[in-house]
Amino acid sequence: MPKLTTEQLIAKYDAMYEYENDCFAKGYKMIGGIDEAGRGPLAGPVVAACCILDPNIKILGLDDSKKLSEKKREELFSEIKEKALAYAVCSSSPEEIDEINILEATKKAMRNCVKELASKGLSPEILLIDAVNLSGTGLDVIPIIKGDAKSDSIAAASILAKVTRDHMMMEYDEEYPGYGFAKHKGYGTKDHYAAIREKGMTPIHRRSFLKVIH
Repeated sequence: MPKLTTEQLIAKYDAMYEYENDCFAKGYKMIGGIDEAGRGPLAGPVVAACCILDPNIKILGLDDSKKLSEKKREELFSEIKEKALAYAVCSSSPEEIDEINILEATKKAMRNCVKELASKGLSPEILLIDAVNLSGTGLDVIPIIKGDAKSDSIAAASILAKVTRDHMMMEYDEEYPGYGFAKHKGYGTKDHYAAIREKGMTPIHRRSFLKVIH
C-alpha cells in the first residue's frame, strides 16, 4: 500500500472526524471513542480503551489497529497517550470471560474505562463505539459499524487496546514459555492448539473457548 502524503493524511483524519464534529455541533464537548481488543483469542484478557482526543491536535495516521503494522501501532500508541485529552485502558480476565461470557466481559471492561475517566474528572459526555450496544454508563452512545475505520476517536481507542493487550501477551509469553503467546497473542493458530495438546492449558486460557482437545 503506497505511503500517504501529509496532505492525504490530514484529509483522511478530517474525514474520520465527522462523527466527532457532529457531536460538537449538538453541544457535546467531551467525546469518547471506545473499542476493544481480544474478543476472539483462546487465551488472555479482553482489553478495552476509551479515548478523548483533543479537537485542536491531529494525530495523523489513525486507523483501525488491525490495518496498521506493529511498528506503526507502537508509534501511534505513544503519540495518542501524549496528545489525547484523556484515555483509560481496562481489561477483563479470562476468569471473568468464562464466568459472564465474552460479550459481557467486553462491556464490563468498557464501562470500567468510563468509570476510570469519571474518577479523574474527565468523563466523556457521549461515546462513539465500534458496533457494541453498550448500556449502563449513563451516557449517550452512538454505535458505528466498523467504527474503528470511520472515527478517529474509536481508531485511537482500538490502538490503545490492541497495543496494551499485545504487551500483556508478550509478558505472558515469558511467564508461560512454549505456547507462542508473543507470536499469536493467544489466537487459535495451529501451533497454539498443538502446544495446548502437548502441555495442557495455562491459567490464562479461556476454558469456555476450548472444547476437549484430543
